[in-house]
Amino acid sequence: MPQNVPAFTWTDDAVRLRAFVYEFWCEHGVGPNLRDVHEALGMSRRQALQAYKELELGTICVIDTESLNGNLLKCQPFSSFPSQVKAYVDGRFHSFAGCAMESVAYPKMPPFSGKEVRFESFCACCLAPVTTVAKDLDLVSADPHPPLIHVSLSPFEWNNVDITRMCDSMNFVLDADHAERFEAQVGRRGVLFTLDQARGLVRGTADSRMWDAHWGVVPVMPEIIIDFAASLGVDVTAWRA
Repeated sequence: MPQNVPAFTWTDDAVRLRAFVYEFWCEHGVGPNLRDVHEALGMSRRQALQAYKELELGTICVIDTESLNGNLLKCQPFSSFPSQVKAYVDGRFHSFAGCAMESVAYPKMPPFSGKEVRFESFCACCLAPVTTVAKDLDLVSADPHPPLIHVSLSPFEWNNVDITRMCDSMNFVLDADHAERFEAQVGRRGVLFTLDQARGLVRGTADSRMWDAHWGVVPVMPEIIIDFAASLGVDVTAWRA
């Protein structure tokens, strides 16, 4: 259960691998395989897999640890598999974003900074389309209107194994009524973020990711996350019940 993991210092291999994965994914729209890592960084299979495991412990990525080739499933803010959010850069599909919350931070990455990035998603309740366009951390437009982000999993359940379930719990909804209906559909209570509140939650990550090569480990500490969300004006009653 990798919560409350004490902060640790990345190894050089982890720093190099993280930087390469970000650069590769931003350029190609997909993550690298082990051969790509070996060609770029000279890492052996074991070196790469150990570095990936370290990055996963630090909540940067998710790998399939049962696979021989360390299949890279997620590397925030990207998803290797179809998620609920598609990202379009320069008018073309680029990649799947990890979740609705990650779509807020996504445009701040250096290769996308200053560009308008479009996100095509849907309301978790009724599957009606939701489109947002952002530049850096600023919302440019939203259709039909600025949605809310519904988080259906308590921080006490984030990262029990890895970040996959946490990301799956962060979805757009059209409004509070749709959020309530979604909760009835899935049998979970949740917490609602406005896009402004979501921006506050992810700002630290967005300001550091790719901008700071040595950006440190971000431990999952439920009490701190809940208190910080409350400081942003989020109603966290469901998380404190």
